[in-house]
Amino acid sequence: MADRTTKVVKNSDGRYYVDSQCIDCSLCQELAAENFSKDESSEYAFVSKQPVNEDEETQCKEALMTCPVDAIGDDGEKGC
Repeated sequence: MADRTTKVVKNSDGRYYVDSQCIDCSLCQELAAENFSKDESSEYAFVSKQPVNEDEETQCKEALMTCPVDAIGDDGEKGC
């Protein structure tokens, strides 16, 4: 389970986030390319943009559910 106290700094403010457990497997970037990016210098992913429509919301949820190390979190704030 992702830990909001260890969110990576580059996350966009909002519902979804990536924490320090990220192993940069790129799965989230493949599933939700509009919302997740890679930090080249630190080799981890982060939420570059919060979802703005139902498709992006669905993709972010899928990324969260399939993350192999549970590094993606959902603060439960209202999404799309």
